[in-house]
Amino acid sequence: MNVNFEEIKERFKNASLDEKIEIYTTTQGLTVEQFKELLRMFPLQHLDKLEKAMQ
Repeated sequence: MNVNFEEIKERFKNASLDEKIEIYTTTQGLTVEQFKELLRMFPLQHLDKLEKAMQ
């Protein structure tokens, strides 16, 4: 599966909080480094919401 990370990153950057959570939790095929890169763009004050969504 060919994942266009630049496209995902652009969508993530412009997404609402809920959309960011959805992209982060449903996107498959990314490397650990790519997930970390998305995480760096995530608003840290809402990390608890992301953690809940991943459970």
